[in-house]
Amino acid sequence: MNATTTPPAGRAGRHRIERWDPEDPVFWRETGERVARRNLICSALSEHIGFSVWSLWSVMVLFTGPEYGIDPAGKFFLVATATLVGAVLRIPYTVAVARFGGRNWTVVSALMLLLPTAAAAVVMEPGTS
Repeated sequence: MNATTTPPAGRAGRHRIERWDPEDPVFWRETGERVARRNLICSALSEHIGFSVWSLWSVMVLFTGPEYGIDPAGKFFLVATATLVGAVLRIPYTVAVARFGGRNWTVVSALMLLLPTAAAAVVMEPGTS
């Protein structure tokens, strides 16, 4: 939002950006730099989590041994499924950004990626079907 935009009724608060004017040196010194730094840190960590989970899944599937009973075609299917799900979820993801706010949704969606990662870490033992 720029300096002349007002937030929608009922949506303002401590975690909402009500005024954004990074060209104003006083605003930047008092408020803008802190908010921008926080957003940058949240975004960088969230993107790192997303890329790491995506990369980890591909490698984890690739190195599943014969004790899991997955043939090469099944491994390809598992890796392709993660990419397909990510591509399909782009549509609701764009709606969620508008609904919940970019920073909030980025952090929540990145944390949601940790759920299947934790589940995989628990069940990925040789011999588990």
